[in-house]
Amino acid sequence: MPTTATEQPAHALRIEGLTHRYPVARKQARKGAAHPDAQPAALDGIDLNIREGEAFALLGPNGSGKSTLFRIISTLLRPTAGRVTLFGLDPATDPHAARAQLGVVFQSPSLDVKLTARENLSHQGRLHGLNGSGLRDRIDALLAQFNLADRADEYVERFSGGMKRRVELAKALLHEPRLLLMDEPATGLDPGARRDLWRQIDRLRTERGITVVLTTHLMDEADRCDRVAILSHGKVAAIDTPAALKAAIGGDVVTVTPADAADVDALQADITERFG
Repeated sequence: MPTTATEQPAHALRIEGLTHRYPVARKQARKGAAHPDAQPAALDGIDLNIREGEAFALLGPNGSGKSTLFRIISTLLRPTAGRVTLFGLDPATDPHAARAQLGVVFQSPSLDVKLTARENLSHQGRLHGLNGSGLRDRIDALLAQFNLADRADEYVERFSGGMKRRVELAKALLHEPRLLLMDEPATGLDPGARRDLWRQIDRLRTERGITVVLTTHLMDEADRCDRVAILSHGKVAAIDTPAALKAAIGGDVVTVTPADAADVDALQADITERFG
């Protein structure tokens, strides 16, 4: 949403001093690592302020803390220390009100493939206390919005990866949240499906002012966001606009795109092994 020169946008998500350590495994405890501080912190004093209406990326490799931070923001995990607030609501003290503001799209599909798209949305709606004609109208509107109306009564197991992702988005938006949280949204999608996914995300932001926060390890995906936080070993290593972060790197940046999208993971592993 546009603001005047003096007006500052409200914060959709505020993260203060967020730290998390997972419990010490029994084998480690027997070896003398029972003290909580002996366990490395998955998150170590994270501070972030994400503005309302912003598209924000959490970028980092495996083990950087992205998944732990995602689980805490989505209210699946309580932090060891620190605080998260969603539009001023604290999930620790007011979980139901906080969750009502939040729509979540997980990396692993959460659809029942033996149900139709409409049935998946119907079950999700009832979990949020929706029913009757209000729920039916909302489902019809979302199916139309995501170009699924003509496939609404087909089993999801027949859908392509891109279509399943659209159903996931519709599910996350059914209760009209103000913040959309997405974990590695492009996983398993071909380039065409990824472009379609981002068209849908851009439309949600421009038409409804939804705040979007996503985790990713792909710089080209983070490049589509307003700001990016780079995580490393549980800390924020850098935070800025994509353009500013790329300018700060300096020198030449080489982008390699394989002819076959299926070769991306193999190429990444090979480059990491040779030059990492």
